[in-house]
Amino acid sequence: MSPRPYDAAYAKRAAENYERYFVPVIGTPVADDLVQAAALRPGERVLDVACGTGAVTRLAAERVGPEGAVEGLDPNAAMLAVARETVSEPSIEWHEAPAEAIPLPDESFDVVLCGMGLQFFSDRQTGLEEIRRVLRPGGRFVANLPGPTPPPLEIMAEELARHVGPESASFVHLVFALHDADELRALAQDAGFDAVDVRSAHIALELPLPEDFLWQYVRSTPLAGAVADVDQEHRAALERDYAARCREFVEDGALKGSVRMTTVTATR
Repeated sequence: MSPRPYDAAYAKRAAENYERYFVPVIGTPVADDLVQAAALRPGERVLDVACGTGAVTRLAAERVGPEGAVEGLDPNAAMLAVARETVSEPSIEWHEAPAEAIPLPDESFDVVLCGMGLQFFSDRQTGLEEIRRVLRPGGRFVANLPGPTPPPLEIMAEELARHVGPESASFVHLVFALHDADELRALAQDAGFDAVDVRSAHIALELPLPEDFLWQYVRSTPLAGAVADVDQEHRAALERDYAARCREFVEDGALKGSVRMTTVTATR
């Protein structure tokens, strides 16, 4: 029987795959970029919202040191389970909750980080208001978001739509759905933030070969549930056509590319 996204064992496997495949090639360079932009200082209190398996959380803990404090928050229990297993730092606290309902006191943190997560908030305005609430006066919120969709992912969305179904491409599109500078600035200002700065830059990525990257990405995301229903013939065609269309981006045995990351920095 094929696994389904609501099955706990499936969810744990997806989270483990996310940490194993996605984090090393995409999550870590993007997390490093976010933490660099935040300019964390020793002793600061940091909350990582939509922390996933803890790529940003780990780096933040290194930066603030033992005199600081870092907490991670995510609504996905499986992601947090992997984070707890992966992160060796015992002082990090983890919270299972959405950004729209942060279960922490007002003015608790110097910095709130959000790496590639704001686009997934069910209510972005409420989530940002909650983030502002838990920041101390003068505290800063730093988030980064990817987009527009880089060619290898746009090709993936197109081939998923063709071989699996149009709805299967929706997750890929959602990942890159929020990156417009004016929209991000307006969201932060409407939530009450001051001194909103928005900047964009490209991050170089070196990914596995297309036929490997396709399945690693699928198995690390909700796409796995949709592709599980597809027969072997269509899976083989998906892999063949995706690899063929990505051949122009392959260099020295790797899928080369970049993603534009838009970083928002806002002060309470």
